[in-house]
Amino acid sequence: MALTNFTGAVAVITGGASGIGLATARALHAKGAHVVLADINSAGLAKAEQELQQHSPQATARILTVPTNVTDESQVQALMRQTVDTCGRINLVVTSAGIGRGGPIDTYSASEMRTIMDINFMGTYNCVVAALPTMRRQQSGHFAFLSSVAGKLGAPFMTAYCATKWAVRGFSIALRTELHGSGIGVTTVYPAWVDTPMVHQETSGIEALNIQIMLTADQVASEILQAVAEDKRDLTLAPNPDIALMLQLMKEDPEKAEMLAGEAFYQRMAHVSAQQT
Repeated sequence: MALTNFTGAVAVITGGASGIGLATARALHAKGAHVVLADINSAGLAKAEQELQQHSPQATARILTVPTNVTDESQVQALMRQTVDTCGRINLVVTSAGIGRGGPIDTYSASEMRTIMDINFMGTYNCVVAALPTMRRQQSGHFAFLSSVAGKLGAPFMTAYCATKWAVRGFSIALRTELHGSGIGVTTVYPAWVDTPMVHQETSGIEALNIQIMLTADQVASEILQAVAEDKRDLTLAPNPDIALMLQLMKEDPEKAEMLAGEAFYQRMAHVSAQQT
């Protein structure tokens, strides 16, 4: 059953201190939802709570902040227990916690690969395992997983990030089949470049990808709420013409899409190198 009315709903948002997570919490709270913000950044959570209160000063819904490391199963379990103890239920879980780092695969250490996989994928898994028993008892609930267009495409210098986002995609597809008929929905969100703190971090070689940021966190948040209300399985947000073209080509001819992506990347690398000399 789709979550069509957010008034009084209880939503847990990981990565809630900034970016898409904070924007989604802001949109939900403005619609009357009780929001539980989870993030490893305790100071950021305090600022986020204050921002939500200032954004919707007339709102009477709860705002609960819970410092949480999503890679720690016990902390995520505690997050969901505290949500149920305080609010009585869990209607929506938005898994927005994530990191993005780029660079050549042969300079990317195994520990770095484990870290990004633990946060981006295992953080999602931990949330599902912790929230699912409550949703099963309710016979209702909804998950919104933040993947990326990088979960549908391959990009040089982003192998680790792509691997995590493809993992979220595959996990969500399998989970939907497993939850068929349970009353529990899953929306997977695949945005292109979004104006968030993550994309402004310095990442080795990413400048050669010719990034064009055409989405804001607020735009993505609004689309997420609409997709949840409509029980959409796939929410792909790709306003960039080149990314939209590659997504279409990936459906029609994956081998050609991979070849063109590689060619375009090395052409840009050569152009950047020429400009620097």
